[in-house]
Amino acid sequence: MEDVLRPVVVIGGAVLLTLVLVWLADRALRRIDAAHPETPLWGLLRRCRIPLQVALCAALLGGSFEQAGLKSADKHAAGIGQALTLVLIAAAAWLVVRAAAAIVESSYSRYAASGRDAARVRRVRTQVTLIQRVVTAVVIVVAAASMLLTFPEMRAVGTSMLASAGLLGIVAGIAAQSTLGNLFAGLQIAFGDMVRIGDTVVVDGEWGTVEEITLTFLTVRTWDERRITMPVSYFTGKPFENWSRGGAQMTGTVFFHLDHGAPVEKMRQRLLEVLQECPDWDGRSWSLVVTDTTPSTIVVRALVTARDADTLWTVRCEVRERMLEWLQAEHAYALPRISTSPAPLGTPELDRGREPGAESARG
Repeated sequence: MEDVLRPVVVIGGAVLLTLVLVWLADRALRRIDAAHPETPLWGLLRRCRIPLQVALCAALLGGSFEQAGLKSADKHAAGIGQALTLVLIAAAAWLVVRAAAAIVESSYSRYAASGRDAARVRRVRTQVTLIQRVVTAVVIVVAAASMLLTFPEMRAVGTSMLASAGLLGIVAGIAAQSTLGNLFAGLQIAFGDMVRIGDTVVVDGEWGTVEEITLTFLTVRTWDERRITMPVSYFTGKPFENWSRGGAQMTGTVFFHLDHGAPVEKMRQRLLEVLQECPDWDGRSWSLVVTDTTPSTIVVRALVTARDADTLWTVRCEVRERMLEWLQAEHAYALPRISTSPAPLGTPELDRGREPGAESARG
């Protein structure tokens, strides 16, 4: 009877103790979160319940397995112990990753709530995202190495490989040159403030918003909802436009090709009226000037401003549309025209004056 009850008590006790301890920890975090709603950390730490349960259960079972007295498992005691060790290492790594993610997300949420500079908030978001991914990568690598070292065969292999570590390091360095270059480029982007999540950029002639930055690649969401994925080394080795750096305010232009008789001064007045009725115009600046002329038309440039690239596009479209409607309704003669008939003849007297020999006759 003891051979049956003892394993049940030991294993069941370990599982029950794990559930009780995790329940108490979760209850404590819930109370602290209710008492301090301004700090989201405690609520985010509750995501660690499952890895904490697995880690505690593996640790308790590993420590009390020998006292369980399972005779049928004596032959596999080493294998079971190693399996529990592997589970403990994996659960511990999972717990560290979850806790680090909770801390990073909590820190960013508090900073974003109190920060007034949108550009700086995006910069901090980019940095903490990459830091979190670096921590996750390091934890996974350390956990994988620790799990491999639990196998005696791997220790022997590792000892024999130390002699050729120099050669392997050179080969690995050459093979991973591109990957390492992207890795360091990602860190350079994060802490060099070159580009941030949420920035409006123009790369390879495509306009879009930076949606995601990882250690190796960057994703740009274009205005038509396409995704352009490129290595982060692109942004450290090639020039690109960042419309959000130094502030999101933008200045844009609208060009009109009109007839030489276009009422430029009236167009200035109408442009101001259109901008005053446009809610997306930020009121910083505006102008309308003639920038060029050709034998058949003049080029009129309207300059407008907006708070960011998206609203600037809206302002430019509205100005172009409403100014053309006004010109068609009030000053249709100002629109460019193409002559398809010969010019009308002058008076007979003028025509006779243009005839060959007329000037000599007068003399």
